[in-house]
Amino acid sequence: MAETATVVAVFKDMEGKFKADKAAGIDATFQFDITGDGGGQWNAKIENGEATFSEGAAEAPTVTITALDEDWVNIVNGQLNPQMAFMTGKIKVKGDIGLATKLGTLFL
Repeated sequence: MAETATVVAVFKDMEGKFKADKAAGIDATFQFDITGDGGGQWNAKIENGEATFSEGAAEAPTVTITALDEDWVNIVNGQLNPQMAFMTGKIKVKGDIGLATKLGTLFL
């Protein structure tokens, strides 16, 4: 099972890897609902080519991604293919699925 620090570290890493050049024209909020012992809620707001990460729920997310802590860590670390995780139900997406597909381009 993933530890809380591991999930927190993954989100800090994602924030550091944000590719502003890939975010042109994107004004959106990603909500991440991570379940399991190391889970919690995080959100990333992209606006004007900048990304701001916060712990907690977003008021009006454009897309919500739900995953088990262990699966999310594996996706971000490249050990689990996000498309396969989606197709097998390991991650669930609510809202703008097209935007969810850009997650790797923006943050990974």
